[in-house]
Amino acid sequence: MAGTALITGASAGLGLEFATQLARQGYDLALVARRADRLNAAVAELSERYGVSVSAIVADLADPEAPEHIHRQLADTEVSFLVNNAGSSGPDLMAERDWRKQLAFFQLMMTSMAHLCHLFIPAMVERGFGRVINLSSMSARLILAGDSNYGPAKSYVVALSEGLAGAVASQGVKIQALCPGFTHTEFHEAADMMEFKNANPDYLWYDADVVVRESLSALERGKVVYCSGRLYRVMDALVRFPPTRWLLQKTVVEGIAARRARN
Repeated sequence: MAGTALITGASAGLGLEFATQLARQGYDLALVARRADRLNAAVAELSERYGVSVSAIVADLADPEAPEHIHRQLADTEVSFLVNNAGSSGPDLMAERDWRKQLAFFQLMMTSMAHLCHLFIPAMVERGFGRVINLSSMSARLILAGDSNYGPAKSYVVALSEGLAGAVASQGVKIQALCPGFTHTEFHEAADMMEFKNANPDYLWYDADVVVRESLSALERGKVVYCSGRLYRVMDALVRFPPTRWLLQKTVVEGIAARRARN
């Protein structure tokens, strides 16, 4: 059963890859992004390549009004697949003293996702079919010292998805929190993290098409929380072992102290 897939953060990275793979499956697309130029280019390419209907909604999900705006734009559309992908690395909770920037981050990463689920899942339940993927991260699986914003926000996504999945599983709606590890996308370039990316070995990085393909397959198998990549699934099991968790925390704390000493 197809219909329309609503994808946020769809102009690049995992969002664009989800759009590509769902278009191949026959879904029409409603793509949301902040950058109109990139979004319109994606709309043109996907509609021409796959022959599906593709619409663009320019919206910034850091704006509290954005979810309602998106819902109004799609009032006459049967949205059967929702991919909550929009996000950013965010400000440091302690270093960034402008609280408005913190609130915008919370809105983007957590509140907008819950709001879109609130707006679109009830109609899926009523029709007896729906699919939702909420983008979390491996950062949600192990909160490290010094990560007081991104990891905790992604942990909320996991908790939200688990709670919703339990409520609607018997009503034809499948929900997943996708927890990718390091993925080759534009995220690290946009977040000025190329130095970080280059410092990590290649075997830690997965291609976006692999992450999305695994996610879609796992969703149909009923995997509510899914860590993409065999390496990260092994890591996920290991970090839940208390000695491993303690060692990782200790290593990160010592690394932070060493950087501060150098500075």
